[in-house]
Amino acid sequence: MIDNPKEFARAVRMHTAKTLMRTRDSHIGGGYSSADILAVLYTRVLGLTPDNLDAPDRNVFLLSKGHIAATFYTTLAYAGLIPMEDLELHTADGGNYAGHTRKFVVPGVEMSAGSLGHGANLGTGIAYARKLQGQGGRVFVLMGDGECNEGSVWEAAMCASRFALNNLVLIVDRNRLQSYGSDAQVLNMGDMAEKFRVFGCNAVEVNGHDYTALEDVLSRAGLDGDPRPTAVIAHTVKGRGVSFMEDRLEWHFKSPNEEQLAQALEELSR
Repeated sequence: MIDNPKEFARAVRMHTAKTLMRTRDSHIGGGYSSADILAVLYTRVLGLTPDNLDAPDRNVFLLSKGHIAATFYTTLAYAGLIPMEDLELHTADGGNYAGHTRKFVVPGVEMSAGSLGHGANLGTGIAYARKLQGQGGRVFVLMGDGECNEGSVWEAAMCASRFALNNLVLIVDRNRLQSYGSDAQVLNMGDMAEKFRVFGCNAVEVNGHDYTALEDVLSRAGLDGDPRPTAVIAHTVKGRGVSFMEDRLEWHFKSPNEEQLAQALEELSR
């Protein structure tokens, strides 16, 4: 396992690009905006190992923006939770490594994803159950900002606030682009931190590509005595790390060709 989050994220980005070029799968832009968040979680915060994935007091990570499955599988492999060779099975017919994550068939995947807006609710339920049962550990949910168009996200925030679920950490990948336009064009969410505060959360804003800042925020979330659930608004850039992908809407759906892969790997290796 790579312990340094910057090097971890670099390796994940490079391997993901190779996978997506080979499989012609999409969502590299949203995967790259989330890669640094995932790197900090898996190298500094979650403390997950193959031996504790079923421990009742483990930290739980839910990928609600499940369309970035390739980036997440690669993260799990570099974290030592799945075999590296399993990445060759991505989108294979009849296989377990589908284009959206599936629970029960891939170690470390705690929810089946597809329709957006579900992770916050599932996370709220898990966090509430742990409170009732006196179990430790925190529940981290990674969502997209376009996903927050779903009303279910805000219902979860209200419920989590009502039951003082300080063991719940909602992370928003705020890259400001969703499938068919910018967030401002599709459904303007405005000041998301303030919205989460109004719904009862302790909202914190952070540079989603600053490893030190991310570690500081995510390590302390829910452990500082504040009884509220935490909402972390991580400001990111879609396609982060590759010049021709950064802040470009088309990389929500595109996969790199051989020439683009070569350029991406060259830029990421610097």
